Amino acid sequence: MESWDPNTKSALTQIPLLTTRAGPRDGAAWTQRLKEEYRALIAYTAMNKSNDNDWFRISASDAAGTRWTGKCWYVHNLRRYEFDLQFDIPVTYPSTAPEIELPQLDGKTHKMYRGGKICLTVHFKPLWAKNCPRFGIAHALCLGLAPWLAAEVPVLVDSGMVKHKDDTSSSSES
Repeated sequence: MESWDPNTKSALTQIPLLTTRAGPRDGAAWTQRLKEEYRALIAYTAMNKSNDNDWFRISASDAAGTRWTGKCWYVHNLRRYEFDLQFDIPVTYPSTAPEIELPQLDGKTHKMYRGGKICLTVHFKPLWAKNCPRFGIAHALCLGLAPWLAAEVPVLVDSGMVKHKDDTSSSSES
């Protein structure tokens, strides 16, 4: 953590660590893990809002808590670029991190796998493995998706691969 910027380090220390080592097939233990996941997500969201850094909305889209969907956004040149966000909890969770997908960006950057899954293998996966089972969904968003958006969205916008919604609607009206 010593090489991280102070904002990331501060954010990470404020997200509660999880204790239950359970995946979707573990019954009552999985229910307990989901409660911990929600607590961490609520704490992370509250921290972001208090720092005027609100950048995602996410919730479980099934009762089992294995499919998550939502929106994430990144502000570049004072314009908000919003993307659909989704992922499935792997059967081997929490040993295996979820593969975060941004389907709208599929094929637009080489730092992405088929289906819009963002590339987290080099930097994030070793960190996840080292901190299993203490890391959860909130940590994946903080240390995986947030830096990925910060690195990729400006490049995609500047190269013309991603257009702002106002630019695309005005060009279709012409």
